[in-house]
Amino acid sequence: MKISELRECERPRERLLVQGASALGNAELLAVLLGSGTPAQSVIDISNALLAKAGWRLDRLFALSVADLESVDGIGPARAATVQAAFELGRRFLVEKADAPRVIVVSGRSVYDLMIPRLKGLDHEECWAVLLDTLGRCNRTVRLTSGGFDSTVLDIRQIVRMAVGAGAAGMVLVHNHPSGDPRPSGADCAMTDKLRQGLESVCIRLVDHVVVSDFSFFSFAENRLAKA
Repeated sequence: MKISELRECERPRERLLVQGASALGNAELLAVLLGSGTPAQSVIDISNALLAKAGWRLDRLFALSVADLESVDGIGPARAATVQAAFELGRRFLVEKADAPRVIVVSGRSVYDLMIPRLKGLDHEECWAVLLDTLGRCNRTVRLTSGGFDSTVLDIRQIVRMAVGAGAAGMVLVHNHPSGDPRPSGADCAMTDKLRQGLESVCIRLVDHVVVSDFSFFSFAENRLAKA
């Protein structure tokens, strides 16, 4: 059924204006973004096809490339760009919210909550440093590497110089596993030990190394795999 054939109170845009965005389902919200359908399909049909391509999960929809989006009938470059722009605005909102000054890092969960807006849905590994002051408060976050699907390479000496230059008293290393399994590999453990030794040589403490996936995390400190 075409949107024009629906009663006005049932149309996604009109419902959003009257009831608020939270009243709409995912397909309806996408329909508002896309605007209109095609002669062959309603905008709701196109929205449902997009969601189906992503397995009905928004994190997978976020990860789709422009080419993946355009493979859905009714989605061209302009609409693919609109969808990606909407997701990027959402991510930036979450990152901005997580960047509240002086967040206190007290657990693996607090690190996960701080960093997941940056790392959720990525199809490649990224490694970040959370730099702490003497009271364990986050002064800043720094992206160290952005690698392939399952690996990043760290320059320990460069990281140590960066931490010293920033006046950090402590650091938490954070990286993601796109596979969805946050359990560390042998390479993760070896990298953690090398970084700990490098930081200790300049009197900076490696407080933790937290490996995150979209819905879970692994803390080296809480699992006694890193010296605290």
